[in-house]
Amino acid sequence: MKICDILAKESIVPDVTADSKKQVLEKLAEIAAPKTGIDRNVILDALTERERLGTTGVGHGVALPHTRLIGMDKIFCAFIKVSPVDFEAVDGKLVDLVFLLLVPEDAGADHLKALSRLSRLLRDEEIATRLRKATTVDELYQIITSNDQDDE
Repeated sequence: MKICDILAKESIVPDVTADSKKQVLEKLAEIAAPKTGIDRNVILDALTERERLGTTGVGHGVALPHTRLIGMDKIFCAFIKVSPVDFEAVDGKLVDLVFLLLVPEDAGADHLKALSRLSRLLRDEEIATRLRKATTVDELYQIITSNDQDDE
């Protein structure tokens, strides 16, 4: 699975201001709703419920909020750079890089493949540093997709 297959430039926002995890999730729901056709509140409720199960703040300033949704016909991805916010990350660090992943309820292994691909991308410290320095949608999209390849 290639990231460019699930992430459109129109779903990248380089300058989000938020004061809390809740505000980050609200912004992600606002971005996703018109692009997925799923109501903003449905998305927000699903993301909030997922966070109750355990934080999606994976560490190193990165969060990967994700959930399955009824009514989706394909995987949707968004990326935001946010003012550092407490996301209750596993390492206790503030989060500033956030990928959203929404998948159809019956996505099966594709959900895990997409999460794995995004996680691998952001574990690369050089890529994370470049994302933090980038200021435009085009720059961010190029960095995210520059080593884009199908998983084996």
